[in-house]
Amino acid sequence: MQTQHVKELLGKNCRFCSLVSKTNGEDLIGTAGTCEHWLIMEVPQPWPQEIFQKNPIIKSVIDLFQELIVQHGVNLKPILIAPDREYSHAGFTRIFYYYRPGKLFSQFEKQEFVVPESKAADLLTAILQQLIQQPNNLSQFQQYQQQTSEIRELMVCTHAQVDLACGRFGTPLYRQLRKEYAAISHGKLRVWQTTHFGGHQFAPTLIDLPQGSIWGHLESGILDLLVQRNGSVDDLRQFYRGWTGLNKFEQIAEREIWMQFGWNWLNCLKAGKVLAMEKDGDWAEVRIDFALPDGSISGAYEARIEVCGEVMSAFNSAKEMELEAVKQYRVSRLVKVE
Repeated sequence: MQTQHVKELLGKNCRFCSLVSKTNGEDLIGTAGTCEHWLIMEVPQPWPQEIFQKNPIIKSVIDLFQELIVQHGVNLKPILIAPDREYSHAGFTRIFYYYRPGKLFSQFEKQEFVVPESKAADLLTAILQQLIQQPNNLSQFQQYQQQTSEIRELMVCTHAQVDLACGRFGTPLYRQLRKEYAAISHGKLRVWQTTHFGGHQFAPTLIDLPQGSIWGHLESGILDLLVQRNGSVDDLRQFYRGWTGLNKFEQIAEREIWMQFGWNWLNCLKAGKVLAMEKDGDWAEVRIDFALPDGSISGAYEARIEVCGEVMSAFNSAKEMELEAVKQYRVSRLVKVE
């Protein structure tokens, strides 16, 4: 049901979907999407709304990409990032490829290449061919591979051409992270502007790689905790969209486990499984298996997730906002099993 606060917001001609979502107290958990692979490439701004259809490098591999998704069922997320005056090199294109390293894992494995612009399409082709086990020449690009597995990459959506909220709220957050955190990280953290990756109603929204977690409705005052991880994990609860190594209901359970387990949970290897689910998605039962890499701790949690209400949210920014009901969930049972 539409709250009085949202009615007042719309009465003031609010055009930003993320403000509607935040005002209604929409819970972000479970909205991160699930991902097995990430393919991320530098492309200079401006980015038109149809950048993936118009960029010549992307157009050259679009048929192979569609084959990978449709015929082979590969779960891959493509994203574009803006070149950075400090990180990037004229005449060269950076390409990140992240992949799930095993059934149980804590973060994605990373490969980074910086190739001459003329070779970018060939590299993308080779990566996609490898993914579906076709003959490829990926080995020819070893000379361009960068040893940057220790670098954390924060990627903030600023793609205003897709939704105004990402430009309005994502851009200042990106600038703050770039200036106040990346600049003093001694090369251990880089911050990038990205194209749309889903959920602009949660702007400003951010991907944290190699961990693979996604965040939304971020605020300036919470960035220190997000980056430094030096306080209570519970203070991050409302901003956490989920970990992309799990599906929607598994993400909802995983947040509750993390809140109980604390920061060391991020080091745990994890995998999820849906045990049962109501056909309309009103409830689900899931299992999360976990283990520390050294084997000192292992186990599993089982959880039941249930609908606990709904809020009205807007999925796109517009002069006249269209609101839709969004189910909200809670973890009604969480038990540790051996």
